[in-house]
Amino acid sequence: DIYTEFSALKSIVMASPNDVVKMPINEPAKGKKQSQIEEYVDFYSGAGVQHIALRTDNIINAITNLKARGVEFIKVPSTYYDDIKLRLKKQGLVLNEDLETLQSLDILIDFDENGYLLQLFTKHLMDRPT
Repeated sequence: DIYTEFSALKSIVMASPNDVVKMPINEPAKGKKQSQIEEYVDFYSGAGVQHIALRTDNIINAITNLKARGVEFIKVPSTYYDDIKLRLKKQGLVLNEDLETLQSLDILIDFDENGYLLQLFTKHLMDRPT
């Protein structure tokens, strides 16, 4: 079970034998407020694919190629990167990637004491909540 103060979900992750493909199966669990999973299930009147995540060893090349093929990603305000620069410095974390390049591609940076994750999100493909 995964939970916060307000919402929760039950999650089981299935993986291919070589661990290349992973598929989390999530269902809502009781919480103080409606969870994102409940909202999705209620809106679509049932289960479905909420999102797809892809892993790459080179996010800069991958995103550059996807953008060249017409994939549209959300825009990240420059203030995000101003803040992240300060937080990275405070943490003493040095990225392997060039921060200016990450910013130019709107790539988000999430980190803790164990390392960092680079990610970004496409624009919504549909006008319904996901």
